[in-house]
Amino acid sequence: MAASYLTPDWPAPAGVRAAFTLRTGGVSLPPFDSLNIGAHVGDVGEAVMENRRRIGRILGLGSEPAWLEQAHGAEVADLDAGVPMTRADAALTRVPGRVCAVQVADCLPVLLAARTGSVVAAAHCGWRGLAGGVLEATVRALNVPGEELYAWLGPAIGPAAFEVGEEVRTAFLIQDARAGTAFAANPRGRWQCDLFELARLRLGALGVSAVYGGGVCTHADPQRFFSYRRDGRCGRMAALIWLGGMPPGRAP
Repeated sequence: MAASYLTPDWPAPAGVRAAFTLRTGGVSLPPFDSLNIGAHVGDVGEAVMENRRRIGRILGLGSEPAWLEQAHGAEVADLDAGVPMTRADAALTRVPGRVCAVQVADCLPVLLAARTGSVVAAAHCGWRGLAGGVLEATVRALNVPGEELYAWLGPAIGPAAFEVGEEVRTAFLIQDARAGTAFAANPRGRWQCDLFELARLRLGALGVSAVYGGGVCTHADPQRFFSYRRDGRCGRMAALIWLGGMPPGRAP
C-alpha cells in the first residue's frame, strides 16, 4: 500500500505529533483521487468522510481534527476556547488530543511547537495570508517567545512553478525590503515567488530561527501531491499537529 502521509523531520518534543497527508490511500475518484480530505471542493461527501476516517485511524487520532473554513486571512482559532471559531487560517491548542489542521493544495502549511511541548499550532500560508500576517498572528496567539519555538514548513508550490505579478511582490516589499530575495524575474515580465523563503523571513523576524522542512514542491510531484495551480479542480491535503503520546510508526 502506498504511503498516505509524511512525518515532519524536526526535533519537536516527544509529546508533539504531526503529519502531512498525501493524495494516496483514499477512496475518492478523479480528479480528487484518492485521499482528498477537503469537503468544499466538489467531491462526494461520503468519500471525504471515509478519507478523514482513514487518516484518523492511521494516525491514531483521539478526536476529529478541527477543520477550518479557510479564507486566506490571519485569524487564529483557539481550539481550547469555549466556542472556538471555525473561519480562520490557523489553529492552536494546549490540550492533549485536540488536533489542529490546515488544508492545502499549493499553499504553504506551517506547523509550530513550543520547545517545552506545551502548545502547538498549524497555519495556512498562501501569499495573501503571509502578507496579511498569519504567521505573526499565530506566534502572538501562542504567547511563546520566537526563540522557544520550532517551525516546520510543509510541501507547497515551489518557486519554479509559482509565477506571480508585480502586485504580489509589492505587497511584501512595502513591509520588508528583504523580501526581494524571494522573487526572481522571469522572461514574461513577471516573478517567480518562493513561499518558503518568505515564510523563513517572517519567522526570522519573529525570532523563530529553528525552522525545518521547506523546498518540497507540490506542483512538481503529481503522484504524491494535489496542486491547484497544476490541475485546477483537485483534492486537498492536510497538515496536522496535536499533543499526545508517542507518534505511530511511519506509513510504509
